[in-house]
Amino acid sequence: MSTDGFSEQERAAMKARAEELRKEAAGGRGRKAATDELDVLSKIAEMEAADRAVAERVHAVVTANAPELAPKLWYGQPAYARKGKVVCFFRSGHTDKERYSTFGFTPEANLDDGGLWATSFAVTGLDDTSEAALAALLRKAVS
Repeated sequence: MSTDGFSEQERAAMKARAEELRKEAAGGRGRKAATDELDVLSKIAEMEAADRAVAERVHAVVTANAPELAPKLWYGQPAYARKGKVVCFFRSGHTDKERYSTFGFTPEANLDDGGLWATSFAVTGLDDTSEAALAALLRKAVS
């Protein structure tokens, strides 16, 4: 799996999906969800190249492993919510003027594991191993 973000084919599919969402939002049916997802995809597209590549991979992992989570913006950054409450989020390092981006979970994720557990992770890239770890955490967060 590439760590450089989406392929040209995947980018074309995202653009097509964005157009579908625009049409859906204009039609009024599912307007809020369609608008929220479009906002997230637009925010990712605006990111600096390195953060965009990571955010695209994160978005793909979240939507594949936790389809019940709805994309939405949270503090102007991509997030994913269940019943309107944010479960996990991505923070752009470039936007936040930090040296790395962050992927985190809120208490809604219920990741409690004994007396100590991680709630956020520094992210500079995703390889197969880190994607698998993220996918496992997402499945636990929505179970």
